[in-house]
Amino acid sequence: MLQLELPKPPTRGGARPGAGRPRLGPKTLPHVAREDLDRRHPVHVTLRLVSGLPNLRSGRLFPVVEAALRAGANRFGFSLVHYAVLGNHLHLIAEAEDKRALSRGMQGLQIRLARRLNKALGRAGRVFADRYHAHVLRTPTETRRALAYVLNNAKKHMRQAGRAISKGWVDPCSTAGRFFADRAAAATVNRGLRAARTWLLNAGWALKGAITPATVPK
Repeated sequence: MLQLELPKPPTRGGARPGAGRPRLGPKTLPHVAREDLDRRHPVHVTLRLVSGLPNLRSGRLFPVVEAALRAGANRFGFSLVHYAVLGNHLHLIAEAEDKRALSRGMQGLQIRLARRLNKALGRAGRVFADRYHAHVLRTPTETRRALAYVLNNAKKHMRQAGRAISKGWVDPCSTAGRFFADRAAAATVNRGLRAARTWLLNAGWALKGAITPATVPK
């Protein structure tokens, strides 16, 4: 007699094509393990917004963003040291006790930003396009490059757009003014932001050269 083989029932566990947490879109960050982090190393964090939101640098929204950043700047072993607010994304320089403290601090900061922006815009729903991207800064070279990139990022975009900008122009939607007012140190206590505590942000970066308003990142 002909024996018909029944299909095997689905099983749980194991690797399967397409398994795992789905990504939100083609440009979202994959859910991979975060880099290890300890208190000696600052972090460069990038947050991108969903498309369709107004310019964060507008006179209406920047005060909302700035207030949220400063309100969530020091929590859970996380400290925000520098920031730059661009049209549809933010660059942050932060310190954290460890990887968990960074995650908790950034989660709180994103929630605070999302709630305040949604309230200001009279909307509901997602504000951030994907997970934050974090790059741990382990050397003076990396740290200097990240500081210059964050503090002068707006000038970079403006030049790319063909706008004429003076060498001494300082981005008002960032902590660049505080940084350049005291070039011997990367940060001072000011309006809710703590002074940098890591050697890399206080002195290490300067071993690789000064940063001025004219230091435009590539």
